[in-house]
Amino acid sequence: MSAPDPFMTPDPQAVADSNLMDFARHAGMADSDYAALYRWSVTDLGGFWATVWEYFDIGADTPYEQVLADERMPGARWFPGATLNYAHHALRNLADDAVAIIALDETGSCYEVTASRLRAQVASVAATLCELGVGKGDRVVGYLPNTPHAIVAFLAAASLGAVWSVCGQDYAPKAAADRFVQLEPTVLIAADGYLFNGTTHDRRDATLELAHSLPTLKATLLVGHLGLPWPAQPYPSLVVPWEDAATRNEELTCAPVPFDHPLWVVFSSGTTGLPKGIVHGHGGVLLEHLKTLSLHSDLGPGQRLLWYTTTHWMMWNLVVSALLTGATTCTYDGSPAPLARPDTLWELAARHRVTVFGTSPQYLLGMAKFGIDPSVHDLSSIRVVGCTGSTLPASAYPWVRDHVGERVLLASISGGTDVVSGFAGSAPNAPVWAGELSAPHLGVALAAYDAEGLPVVDRVGELFVTRPMPSMPLYFWNDPDGRRYREAYFSVYPGVWRHGDWITFTGHGSVIVHGRSDSTLNRNGVRLGSADIHDVVERLPEIAEALVIGAEEPDGGYWMPLFVALAVGAELDDTLRDRIREAIRSGASPRHVPDDILEVPGIPHTRTGKKLEVPVKRLLQGAPVGQVVNPAGVDAPDLIDYYARLGAERRGRSV
Repeated sequence: MSAPDPFMTPDPQAVADSNLMDFARHAGMADSDYAALYRWSVTDLGGFWATVWEYFDIGADTPYEQVLADERMPGARWFPGATLNYAHHALRNLADDAVAIIALDETGSCYEVTASRLRAQVASVAATLCELGVGKGDRVVGYLPNTPHAIVAFLAAASLGAVWSVCGQDYAPKAAADRFVQLEPTVLIAADGYLFNGTTHDRRDATLELAHSLPTLKATLLVGHLGLPWPAQPYPSLVVPWEDAATRNEELTCAPVPFDHPLWVVFSSGTTGLPKGIVHGHGGVLLEHLKTLSLHSDLGPGQRLLWYTTTHWMMWNLVVSALLTGATTCTYDGSPAPLARPDTLWELAARHRVTVFGTSPQYLLGMAKFGIDPSVHDLSSIRVVGCTGSTLPASAYPWVRDHVGERVLLASISGGTDVVSGFAGSAPNAPVWAGELSAPHLGVALAAYDAEGLPVVDRVGELFVTRPMPSMPLYFWNDPDGRRYREAYFSVYPGVWRHGDWITFTGHGSVIVHGRSDSTLNRNGVRLGSADIHDVVERLPEIAEALVIGAEEPDGGYWMPLFVALAVGAELDDTLRDRIREAIRSGASPRHVPDDILEVPGIPHTRTGKKLEVPVKRLLQGAPVGQVVNPAGVDAPDLIDYYARLGAERRGRSV
């Protein structure tokens, strides 16, 4: 099969000047293309990761004995003997007067944090935490919006060897407590509130409720982000104002810890039960994020990253890690598209000369659907538009070219909280095909397996990773025998990571993501990813959002409904239904035209924006809500009851 023409080919001068090619020259592979670099990176894991270590001049307090002492999955042992600290590396690559963080919000206001000020604040908060009894292995948790306070708090905890976890303040206190109480934290750091869509959200009472839900707390640090006065209410532990914690005159010392010492706990969405605490280590995150941000996104000194995220999404962790490369990172408090100024992020990117702009497919598709043109702003500084969270359809690629920049690299990325990084995405020297991810990331031994466990090319298969990555989880929290960890990723083929996505590994080296394998549409043995249906339906101007489900029924039947949330003023009549069916028939698959097209008040998501396909499917099949979904992990819990009622009504009709 001949390869299709790329949508975009790399500019030769940009390739020559990229960090990736500088790395290739360092590795003695100056004449190699991306495919050759990738083959080396996954066939010689030891050589590749040793070169990453050397290239980024990793500052270890004690040297490593070997790169990969044990390749088993789970249980791979990376760089035994090495001691280091993530926070040291995050703070070492910026000159004192360089801007480390630009704090932005939806009102357009901003302030800058220089590297010297960031180091001073981290040192001060670390000293405060130390006085409060925080040491290696203790847990510090944050209930914080995406502001510099969260970065300072995290780096302070990491500098001590403490374990960090953070949750956005749009989570209710109970939802945050469901996560944090598992960790038995010593200190809680919380803000008075956050901004969203023109509204100031006061979270002072929520903070008090959360603090009372964490019996192990020794202290609560209160951040006055919005300037709201903290009421004199009884907290269950010592209260320390952030201003006191962050303004001491202290010297920063970063405690050396083993390569696999826990750095943070990130949580699964928690939509189907108690959220899983996924633990990553200092060294694995350090190497993986340097590789991803410097080599794949070409970040470095003088560059600026603005990626819309909340603190409880793994992209926040990458936002912080931009500091590892010496680049400036931007925090943002607010809605990605506030009603008053829906192009706010583009305006801020132009004003602050952002070089890497990160967002979601829904954001780009929404901009296109509602006729918002970013090019009214000077976006000439943007070199990369990163996009992740779900599948980016081919229709978005020409829109970005026409409305953001002709030579902008559109980097669609697929990864996960599980590895707090990407499996596949872009590279400065790899072509871009519309609707496809350019290539697997360096060091990621990616494969598509068929039902017999054999690798396939140009055919849909399940996403597997066949060799370890340094940022794979160390373990799950409160999983002492590792059973939950093994069941999550290694239950199908022991020793091989199954991620749960359907992908196609193409003959020209790219990767196409079709959606979650447990929500794939399987009509008469013909599989299709739900994302392929959503793409064509959501292009229609009358459709705000869509969700397609394939539900096996007790009598052996298969019901495939399409739920649509309509745009304002639209009506789901027979004419629109016919247009939807024709769009699916011609743009996706004639075998996957839905049985029913039903109007719904909304589509439920996880709090990181992923559609709840499997929980909705199980509700329609009659599973009790309590066994299917934890409403605390859902953006609109009332919608769960709505779909549960739909399922009950359908079963009633069939009786």
